[in-house]
Amino acid sequence: MDVKIEQSWKDALKNEFEKEYFIQLSAWLNAEKSAGKVIFPAGSMIFNAFEQTPFEQVKVVLIGQDPYHGAGQAHGLSFSVLPNTPLPPSLRNIFKELYHDTGVKTPIGYGDLTKWAKQGVLLLNATLTVRSGEPNSHAAFGWMNFTDAVIKLLSQKKQHVVFLLWGKFAQEKQGLINEKKHTVLKSAHPSPFSADKGFFGCRHFSKVNQSLTQSGQDPIDWTL
Repeated sequence: MDVKIEQSWKDALKNEFEKEYFIQLSAWLNAEKSAGKVIFPAGSMIFNAFEQTPFEQVKVVLIGQDPYHGAGQAHGLSFSVLPNTPLPPSLRNIFKELYHDTGVKTPIGYGDLTKWAKQGVLLLNATLTVRSGEPNSHAAFGWMNFTDAVIKLLSQKKQHVVFLLWGKFAQEKQGLINEKKHTVLKSAHPSPFSADKGFFGCRHFSKVNQSLTQSGQDPIDWTL
């Protein structure tokens, strides 16, 4: 199966694309399209996180659940939205914590995190597609087999990656990560329902850069 994904990831994950679950996943997505379902993000953006952050450049992994399900929002990067799109509540809270932690102010109404991705922050959703207006509608399609394989591969093949696990869902991925080689930072989810239960005040942005610096890597410039 020929999957259009950035070449370093294509090489690293070539065995996954031949597995039965991935073949079935592709069939389900094609069936959704044939049935006239609107799917986000656009097909060219499904693997955008991998396009913006090639395998050898990954320094940080920020795990989200599934793409935004509203029109004009999702573009393949967890928590990120396209320019000129109102900020979702979780992203607003991320920016609040960023400011209180580091003093970095973000542009008003601008939520495109591509600049982070280009510096080595893999903005990975566990499920890479969603049906319009139906959160988690593709969660059972098999995407999590694929993204779990991505996390395991990074844990096995890389050194000194910082994994950000925000909320219970992301923290369930902790068992895929070798904590002797990597740094795992956990907090509550930035959602308005939980941000005041441990996300605010977690200071993960400065902790990421502290960890990167200690392992001889360049820190992330969090400005947008």
